[in-house]
Amino acid sequence: MSYFVYILECADKSLYVGCTNNLERRVRQHNDSKWGAHYTKLRRPVVLKHQEIFKTLKEGRRREVEIKGWRREKKLTLFHLR
Repeated sequence: MSYFVYILECADKSLYVGCTNNLERRVRQHNDSKWGAHYTKLRRPVVLKHQEIFKTLKEGRRREVEIKGWRREKKLTLFHLR
């Protein structure tokens, strides 16, 4: 199984960082269902801007925490420089 760390851009241009083992389902939840994060429910629609794949949940969570600690400008560089 693979784990994904992802960055979403919300309708208000804020960024959301998360981790999941099913990226397609999770993005759909953020946009359409009651299972999306409270933060994104208030800021729909969201757009997937960045993703990284990891072999273990531990690696994914570690990277998620790392990215969440970054300032907005540094997060933007992950997908603006591609």
